[in-house]
Amino acid sequence: MRAVLIVNPNATSTTPAGRDLLAHALESRVRLTVEHTNHRGHASEIAEKAAADGVDVVIIHGGDGTVNEVVNGMLGKPGPLPPLRRVPAVAVVPGGSANVFARSLGIPSDPVEATNMLVDLLSEHGRERSWRRINLMDCGERWAVFTAGLGVDGEVVAAVEAHRSGKRSGKGVSASRYIRVAVPAVLRSARREPKLTLHLQDREPVSGVHFVFVSNSSPWTYANKRPVWTNPDCRFEGGLGVFATTSMNVWRNLGLVRQMLSKRPKIAAKHLIRDDNVSWVRVTSDTPVATQIDGDYLGERETMTFTSVSDALSVVAPPAETAPEL
Repeated sequence: MRAVLIVNPNATSTTPAGRDLLAHALESRVRLTVEHTNHRGHASEIAEKAAADGVDVVIIHGGDGTVNEVVNGMLGKPGPLPPLRRVPAVAVVPGGSANVFARSLGIPSDPVEATNMLVDLLSEHGRERSWRRINLMDCGERWAVFTAGLGVDGEVVAAVEAHRSGKRSGKGVSASRYIRVAVPAVLRSARREPKLTLHLQDREPVSGVHFVFVSNSSPWTYANKRPVWTNPDCRFEGGLGVFATTSMNVWRNLGLVRQMLSKRPKIAAKHLIRDDNVSWVRVTSDTPVATQIDGDYLGERETMTFTSVSDALSVVAPPAETAPEL
């Protein structure tokens, strides 16, 4: 079996020692090529070549942004996927700060534990190629693996990226720094009139929406080890989750945040529009608003449509029914 290991050396928790340990462990199971990214979009370029060369598995040692680049590099522009097109399976050894995609698949956040799991999975299923299949989110201009957002969500991501680019190292976005950047963005948003209109299948459009999160899995994100829930029943094998609010009232939303951080979340509020299994979501805006995909700032958009695409990607991960809660 041929594999390419893509390492993002600027990801928060990647180290040369961890990379070498991972490569050494994998070399006993696959014919391995190791590639390091050195600029934005480089992971997409490496993944596109790997797919063209007929590689069996692309292994990512980095964060969610690197995962998104790899998937977009392998699949190309969103649209109907040819049924016979061969695309490498994706495996992830977390190296970022949140690692939402990997953890939602049941992959440990600790790189050593994740490496051991990956080696076991490659040994068990390598010859059968019976990888788990998951859905992806077609966002029109690119694929999303686990989440997208418009409004304050996009503003927070833009602010975090600006904070990160201001540091000498490309690393260093911890949960505490994220919160310090997020709180002012949320407070600014609370003082503005809502701009968004939410469109769902077989429903009347809902105007006066402040922000929209769209999910391809659950949890939505993590605060260190604690999962943050928006759509608890959203799954990689199902439709999309939508989470939107028509109020930025502080007291109402504090109650909502408590539900989102609960160990047994029951997410409900009068100002909340939520569905955990829809085939598509469209968001329109009076003026361009900040937009993010998989934690990367996309820019400002007036219209975005998100569509669930079934069985779009093979992943080297535990089966859905046995994946541990992390």
